[in-house]
Amino acid sequence: MSDDEAAENGADAEEESVDEESEPEPIDLEAIREALAAFEDDVESLEGDLEAAETEDDLDVVEADLESFRSELEEIEIPEPPETDDDEDEDEEEEITPEEELQERYDEIEDDLSDLEDDLEDQRGPYGEDVVGEIDGTSGTITGTRWTEEGNAELIEAVDDFLDDLNELLGSSVTLVNQGETVPKQLDATLDKAAAAVEQAGLDADDDAETIAGLLETTGDLEEDVDDATEWTDLEIREQLRREGFYDVLDHVKDFPPEWHAIKVHEKQGNVDMILLALETFDSDFMEEHCMEALERMGPEEAIDPMLQKANRRDTAAMRILGNIGVASDDVVDTLLDYVDSNPNLQKPSFRALGELGAEAAVQPIANQLVEENPDVRSWAARALGLIGDTRAIDPLADILADDEEDRVRASAAWALNRIGTAEALEIVADYGDDRAYLVQAEAEKANLEPAT
Repeated sequence: MSDDEAAENGADAEEESVDEESEPEPIDLEAIREALAAFEDDVESLEGDLEAAETEDDLDVVEADLESFRSELEEIEIPEPPETDDDEDEDEEEEITPEEELQERYDEIEDDLSDLEDDLEDQRGPYGEDVVGEIDGTSGTITGTRWTEEGNAELIEAVDDFLDDLNELLGSSVTLVNQGETVPKQLDATLDKAAAAVEQAGLDADDDAETIAGLLETTGDLEEDVDDATEWTDLEIREQLRREGFYDVLDHVKDFPPEWHAIKVHEKQGNVDMILLALETFDSDFMEEHCMEALERMGPEEAIDPMLQKANRRDTAAMRILGNIGVASDDVVDTLLDYVDSNPNLQKPSFRALGELGAEAAVQPIANQLVEENPDVRSWAARALGLIGDTRAIDPLADILADDEEDRVRASAAWALNRIGTAEALEIVADYGDDRAYLVQAEAEKANLEPAT
């Protein structure tokens, strides 16, 4: 035999070997069916064991059996059903394949196992940890809620009653804690002590089942009493404001509604906190409008945060107020810059506010608007640049003054250059003394009279 023939025969033998190795071993469906039948019998047996379990130790044994059962079940692999002929009549009812029948049985066993695991958890306990969890949850409700004065009194009574039951069940002596600047914090510290007493009792789910049940009952009563206590939100709006002293400034009611009169008095007295309180409390467009007008006239720094929140919701009045307040913080400037390239209704107040703030970061974004098609936008942009007063705006404003087709836009550019007030800016405007537009002529006259900065 030649070397070539030997090589060819060797290759054929190797191919045959590969083909033999790649052939899948036949799956014994009957063996799988018998295994599933055994698992079905085991599920029934586990159900009986769970029903018969009386102690935590009994439940531990059932749990271990369930874990072993699940591990063995997961080792079974159900084969995929064979592919069907795509040319078969779709209307013809398909028969369930043996593989699909086995998969259904497997899924039913797994569902039964999951139900048994859930039943096991339900049958366990309750434990002392459950009582501690209930106490902590109620304590969180107390500290996370704003209460009225009578609500605080109701909470104290509820916790006091709870401690009586707790001490009787545990033989402990937990009392109300008086340390802390508020009632909720005092009660939070008290309930921490109560939870610690439960933990220290080392309650056993079997031996102390009756005690644990009693504790859960009394924590449930505490939770209900806390839910029934008077929260701040339970009060009507006027009652909330009355308790905050909002109406204390009224000797008589001059305007109707009285809240409007109170806002006027608070504005006169500089009581920003009361106006912000009314703005937050009233769900009324009328009252919101008057609160915002008062804040716009006052321009208080205390209003920055609430105005930022409203400005981020496209509130134009809030933008104007931010400009009046005059604090050019990064948050304020960034919020207003979001509207520079927006629609005209939002551009106008944002331009004005950025101008009043003297926001240098806004010079280029606003200068970009000098070429907008809308002449109103060009005019507002020019005036905003004048308010900012940055010399970088001189050249683009000079171009607008020379070339813009709208005289009112050119007049705004001349006004802005006068506002910037440097020798260069004033010289540019002064050359337009014989301009075709009267408003531009007027600005040129001012430029000749104003000393350069």
